[in-house]
Amino acid sequence: MNAPLVEKIANAVLYEGYLLYPYRSSAVKNRKRWNFGVIYPRAYSEMGGGVEPCEMETQCLALGGPLTLLRVKVRCLRQVDRAVGYLVEPAPELPANGAPAFVAADSIEIDGRRYESWQEASECDISLPDLHFAELEAGSVRRRFAFPATGTVEPVRDATGMVAGLTVRSQEALEGWIETRLEQPRDGLFRISVRISNQTPFTDAPAEGRERVLRQSLLSAHTILQVRDGEFVSLLDPPPQFETAASACRNVGTWPVLAGEPGTRDTMLSSPIILYDYPQVAPESPGDLFDGAEIDEILSLRILALTDEEKDAMRRADEHARQILERTETLPPEHFMKLHGVLRGVHPVDREAL
Repeated sequence: MNAPLVEKIANAVLYEGYLLYPYRSSAVKNRKRWNFGVIYPRAYSEMGGGVEPCEMETQCLALGGPLTLLRVKVRCLRQVDRAVGYLVEPAPELPANGAPAFVAADSIEIDGRRYESWQEASECDISLPDLHFAELEAGSVRRRFAFPATGTVEPVRDATGMVAGLTVRSQEALEGWIETRLEQPRDGLFRISVRISNQTPFTDAPAEGRERVLRQSLLSAHTILQVRDGEFVSLLDPPPQFETAASACRNVGTWPVLAGEPGTRDTMLSSPIILYDYPQVAPESPGDLFDGAEIDEILSLRILALTDEEKDAMRRADEHARQILERTETLPPEHFMKLHGVLRGVHPVDREAL
């Protein structure tokens, strides 16, 4: 497997829609986030009649035998709440335990520097133990996962060195399970199922709304499957003998496609975004801009056209936005030329066939 190539497209899926141009928290389209691959707590889903999913299930086909090895990795983002505020009484240092009394605000300004309350995200990987097909044929395997609540306090100092404000980041606990099972529709052909379920306790009323429950949800969830001594079958373009088995695969909230170098069949990427087999990030792209079907040249030029005030707001959004701005502002002219007018998918004409 070409691991770097697969990880690159998987990272693009992970951050798809994370933050959109003009990359400011004040932008209307950045106030409602996490549109893809959200797995909500089961209790919340049941309160709403199952409209919001609490599970994601991948089913795909693979050729192999008892000794074929399956490797499964689930990746997602967890929401990080970032709150800023002024200290009630400035202090030379923070206390050893906890945070001092502070007044939370949407934004604060200390000695000309502004800080904003918003949401960030942290990456999570859940790698399951490798399993042979023979082990899975004996029965499904369920593995639990759990992430604890976390919290950090970062001082904001004024020009005199006193702590005048705080940036507080917090995450809520998250737990669930991943179930892997195997069926054999015909000799040598196996149907692999991977089901992710969010079992995080949730007791608030539905009226609390989606913004509250996102703190306890898996965000941008997707699954990477690999086999050794076997090969996956494309669900988009299966060989004729496997078409019936491919159409019987049930995928809930996700679409598995072959990933890696074209022609290889040892890796599947099951994504909440509809992709084609062997998706790739354009080699000319200088970095992820988070926009689906993004046109790097146009977005990069629009970023350069932002006012100084807008760029400052972009820097304050979070570290990802700051990196996009810094990368775009330092792109050399020759790189912009590479982004301009790229033509792909052109093949020579077979004149004898005309």
